[in-house]
Amino acid sequence: MSNMLHLIPTYIKDGREYMKIWPMEKQLFGLFPECRIITATKFGMQVMPPIAIMMVALQLHYLGSAFLAQALTMGIFFFSLPLQGLYWLGSRSNQPLPPGMHAWYKDIYLKMQQQGCALESLTPKPRFKELAKLLRTAFKELDRAFTRDMF
Repeated sequence: MSNMLHLIPTYIKDGREYMKIWPMEKQLFGLFPECRIITATKFGMQVMPPIAIMMVALQLHYLGSAFLAQALTMGIFFFSLPLQGLYWLGSRSNQPLPPGMHAWYKDIYLKMQQQGCALESLTPKPRFKELAKLLRTAFKELDRAFTRDMF
């Protein structure tokens, strides 16, 4: 259990990095949940802290200090929602690609090499983080017709 608690800050940090790396392209929205999770997490990071503070303040105002524990629990819950998204993204970024997606990763890598893209060396056991980097490079360096054909 303590080993798992040690990973939480790492996953949240990895989630922030993965959120920056993942290309938010319309072709990927239907294929990967990352696009929806990133959108929801970014929205939650803006909206949930004020909502958490407002929930605590309203409950204390209307119910009194006798309900401090419940008010703080609700505030912590709302405040933690974006952290849950970051944790999911961090966990996902470190997962190895499933076999079918691994083959797709290699195929995209080889097509990009043929187009003359400067790429890092092919990773033998790629994770979703490496896929995100590859897709980001594909959308940045290749023309729209080529990327449209890949998906």
